[in-house]
Amino acid sequence: MTSTPTAPGARSLLCVVLAAGKGTRMRSDLPKVLHPLAGRPMLGHVLAAVRAAGADAVAVVIEPGRADVAAAVEVAAPGAQVFPQAERLGTAHAVLAARPALEAGCDDVVIAFGDTPLIRPETLARLRAPLAEGAGVAVLAFEAADPTGYGRVLTDGDRVVAICEEKDAGPEERRVSLSNAGLMALSGRLALDLLGRIGNANAAGEYYLPDAVALAVADGERVAVVPVEEAEAQGVNDRVQLAAAEAVIQARLRREAMLAGATLIAPETVFLSHDTRLGRDVVVEPHVVFGPGVVVGDGCTIHAFSHLEKTVLEPGVQIGPYARLRPGAHLARGARIGNFVEVKNAAIGAGAKVNHLSYVGDAEVGAGANLGAGTITCNYDGVNKHRTVIGAGAFVGSNSALVAPVTIGARAYVGSGSVVTDDVPAEALALGRGRQVVKPGWAKGKGKA
Repeated sequence: MTSTPTAPGARSLLCVVLAAGKGTRMRSDLPKVLHPLAGRPMLGHVLAAVRAAGADAVAVVIEPGRADVAAAVEVAAPGAQVFPQAERLGTAHAVLAARPALEAGCDDVVIAFGDTPLIRPETLARLRAPLAEGAGVAVLAFEAADPTGYGRVLTDGDRVVAICEEKDAGPEERRVSLSNAGLMALSGRLALDLLGRIGNANAAGEYYLPDAVALAVADGERVAVVPVEEAEAQGVNDRVQLAAAEAVIQARLRREAMLAGATLIAPETVFLSHDTRLGRDVVVEPHVVFGPGVVVGDGCTIHAFSHLEKTVLEPGVQIGPYARLRPGAHLARGARIGNFVEVKNAAIGAGAKVNHLSYVGDAEVGAGANLGAGTITCNYDGVNKHRTVIGAGAFVGSNSALVAPVTIGARAYVGSGSVVTDDVPAEALALGRGRQVVKPGWAKGKGKA
């Protein structure tokens, strides 16, 4: 049986993502699909690819009772349907857990896996493309350097005839190197019928999704094979594979950042989050880590050994080396954060400087202000956080503690070594330290012989 080709743009797409596996080889209390890569759960990467591939509807099959996985789905793909798989009876059985979504009748159905985080949107689009040309099924496959453990894609000339799992394969079939990547596209008109007819007469007694291929062939449907690089199709089953996937994703992110106009002096030492945004002419020195939620404006310099998370840097900012910017840090144009400085939930004004050995938390620092070495905003009283406001052009001397809530007025001065507990008016000088006492001759004779 064949169907009339349809323009791809006119076809609706349902993506079913299987994410119910326990992941016992991860040796973790965290579900496998929630283990992070580049600051985002594996499942989040897959759902992002699915959405970018143009899915009209998304269904995610999860382990029953996993509110944490359901919450991750809502973050990555708001509005996606979530279906529990009560029993683990194989991949075809898992897809049928999303029967209500399948019954909605999308033209194309793409089945993906929550533990294949390297899959690209372009690959998912290529996978469904043969359906618009009349194919009933399309499978993603790769030429494996070592096919051991993979299902084999069996062909007769140019015709696909079946996919055979390793444990069911004979000697001749095991010599085949064309391997099943697992992902599959089904014509919506066939999906429920094919899935419903898959049996479990195999060595594991499971309902295998790849058996849809042989059924489609027997029905006279065309089965297409879509090639993919082996690395992109890799699943993650343990922490060794998780590290390998992290390396691939980091390489992609670094390349994209450099092609977009950022300089990474030693790219292999810089770690980016999936959502890191680096502007043009940004320079990132070695051993810098970007957590989630970082936006870096044009012309910024991030010196070595700095760590940033949920931070915004306006153009021309310099930070580090050895700086830590925690969530809520916002640095205005031309601000300077130096070595061994930590900033948290604080706005640093344009051109302001915090150059050494300081902590600025829950604060507002005005434009052009200068905080000397060892300045600390004492924002926590053991119960609540309080805010410090430092006016434009203010100068805080070295080794000063500003006990919040407190305001230092514009162009005010705080003498070095002060503990400031009261507000300081604009253009005033505040001194909050003990008076120095000098006793002449006191040390005479007290030194070692």
